Amino acid sequence: MEARWDFNGWPRGPIHLAVGVFDGVHLGHRALIAHLARSARLEQATALAATFDPLPIRVLAPGAPPSALSDVTDRAKLLREAGADAVVVFRFDEAFAKLSADEFVDRLRTACDLRRIVVGPDFHFGRRAEGDVEKLRARGNRDGFAVDVVTPIEKDGAVVSSTRIRNLLLAGDVEAAARLLGRPYSVRGRVVHGAIRGRALGFPTINLALPTERLLPRDGIYAVWAEMGEGRFKAAATLGVRPTFRGGERILEAYLLDYSGELYGEEVDVAFVKRLRDEIAFASPAELSAQIARDVEETRRALDG
Repeated sequence: MEARWDFNGWPRGPIHLAVGVFDGVHLGHRALIAHLARSARLEQATALAATFDPLPIRVLAPGAPPSALSDVTDRAKLLREAGADAVVVFRFDEAFAKLSADEFVDRLRTACDLRRIVVGPDFHFGRRAEGDVEKLRARGNRDGFAVDVVTPIEKDGAVVSSTRIRNLLLAGDVEAAARLLGRPYSVRGRVVHGAIRGRALGFPTINLALPTERLLPRDGIYAVWAEMGEGRFKAAATLGVRPTFRGGERILEAYLLDYSGELYGEEVDVAFVKRLRDEIAFASPAELSAQIARDVEETRRALDG
């Protein structure tokens, strides 16, 4: 991951800075970064995007359910692709959370030649979120940097937000979530050994160990793309507890349609394209196998379209 950390080693020269969690780097985030890049070009400055790791909610509300739409490596890559010249990552720990709003701005000004800050209208910063856009503007007026507030964009009749995307994923509507993200929602996991039931059913699957902080869509059967070192493959994926076999822990497993080989230990990106059906219990493994065959054909249709 090409990123700077905390307040050290920032680019020299004038800086235009966008600050936000940017979880998922959705269409709204990308519009904000595009604004940042345009303003930086006009004033021959570096467009710098700043995010946080871990996500603030993990420190401020450690008992909260998994909610992350991206990891910091993905965020840095996506922010660069959206137009940022460079990315800085703040380590969000208890000490960082205790910085006052003024202390945070002071640290930014010490780290670089700050000329402009670009944020969304609901931006808050500092201890107990005491700082807001008006406080940031007041500091800018005093200290000589401009503040741009980028209007949120709308899609499908409402403002694009990470919260809205999370709710769509929890409802299983991965297609609507993809429209707000600008790409299918994806997770990355390492292939681990499973119960080998898929092989016995005629559809050998890979089982993925996933980061515990990542948000997963609603349980069900999905048409997905699976990407790893060997390439990108169509796959039918099951997310859930395997009720035909009396359940168990929640897992993600996928049958790669046009691949044969061993993948144990490899990392695989799974991009959710379409939810096909609920995960249900079948009367017998034979009935389940017949349904999987139908799921595979529907997966082909969904991914060929």
